Amino acid sequence: MYARNSKVLVAIASALLLGGVTAGCGGGSSDNGSGGGSGTGSGTAQTAAGVANTDSTAKSDKKVTLSLLVDNTQDSTNSANALVEAFEKKYPNIEVEIETRPTGGEGDNLVKTRLATGDMTDVFFYNSGSLMQALNPEQNLLDLTNEPYWPNVVDSFRPTVTFNGKLYGAPNGATMGGGWFYNKKIYKDLGLSVPKTWAELIANNEKIKAAGLTAVIGSFKDDWTSQLILLADYYNVQTANPKFADDYTNNKAKFASDPAALRGFEKLEEINKKGFLNKDFLATNYDAGMKMLAEGKGAHYPMLTFAVPALEQNYPDKMNDIGFFAQPGDSAENNGLTVWMPGAAYIYKKSEHIEEAKKFVQFVASAEGLAATVSVSKPSGPYAIKDAKLPDNVAPAVKDMLPYFDSGKTAPALEFVSPLKGPSLPQITQEVGAGYKTAKQGAELYDKDVEKSAKQLGLKGW
Repeated sequence: MYARNSKVLVAIASALLLGGVTAGCGGGSSDNGSGGGSGTGSGTAQTAAGVANTDSTAKSDKKVTLSLLVDNTQDSTNSANALVEAFEKKYPNIEVEIETRPTGGEGDNLVKTRLATGDMTDVFFYNSGSLMQALNPEQNLLDLTNEPYWPNVVDSFRPTVTFNGKLYGAPNGATMGGGWFYNKKIYKDLGLSVPKTWAELIANNEKIKAAGLTAVIGSFKDDWTSQLILLADYYNVQTANPKFADDYTNNKAKFASDPAALRGFEKLEEINKKGFLNKDFLATNYDAGMKMLAEGKGAHYPMLTFAVPALEQNYPDKMNDIGFFAQPGDSAENNGLTVWMPGAAYIYKKSEHIEEAKKFVQFVASAEGLAATVSVSKPSGPYAIKDAKLPDNVAPAVKDMLPYFDSGKTAPALEFVSPLKGPSLPQITQEVGAGYKTAKQGAELYDKDVEKSAKQLGLKGW
């Protein structure tokens, strides 16, 4: 078996994974859920080297070494090692050398620098969505539109790796849901049912509050957690206005003036006004919030399902007490889930091993490849590959996501279908959630924040 010693590209302490997901909620961790990754590739044909563009590659005597860049979190490196080990057994003539990068903004900058200087690995794992669009895909990434695995990829993933009508990245890892964890014991004790409308959720919260319990856990000391109620509401925005993402990107729709988009800010404001939050929500951090949920000291925690692995590690005996549901809208009939899509595997357009890189990316985007990672990394949600099944031992909260996928009631989070994500959103939602600003004021501030980003990106219409 080949050595797995990763090359540490930057000798600075990497950003914390949560910081990444913070940006990931806002597009900043380059690594959603399973550690998200990216890769691109292109290059010269390998037929002269005796490499055929079929599975006969596995029988060739010619050894080819691919380079793969992943983020340096434990989950990501463990998954990459398991994936590579399984791939090399299938293709013994292809060796894959793993390099690592930091998470967060430092890792994003490193990826962009390596692309700009022509020093990128053959394949790299990176975010899908808005961060992918910032990589200048047409110049740097190999067009994967005609690869054979796309019919087996869920439709909702495709827009997250599409640029000017072409597909540039294959799904790597599992999805994440944005919604509400809830304590099942509290629900059972109070005779509550999982809400399918916002009014039903508010009614549940009133009963929980009347019982002397914290209805909604706030962990605003980590300001990124204050975004979840707004961000998880995007399924409802898209249901009300299917063109919102395009209009928003093209400066034709605003949070402050679009009633469905403003509704997310209003929901955040309402939670505070009705006194549903824990009294110390401004001093409570993410870890403390999860502890409150697991121990039944709070009934609801708006959060991404990326938190499931940490809950399993820290509270293994409480997992059967924790469920999950989508953030409700105003119609039970249209109840659906906002989904954070997995990162993607990209091939560098100037790779010298295009055909081998294509084989590796196809393996990444297969049920076989995903099965190789299950032993070291449980998924945080359903896969974006249609025939890839969740293992039986996933957490109940993850299984709670399946009905939304099975019924087609999912939508990618806004940051996966628009390149716009204002950097000040965590601070703005923190102020609205704390009652310092109204929903309308918060939406107007965020529209100004987004305008700055749009002009920096050079988007038309701004």
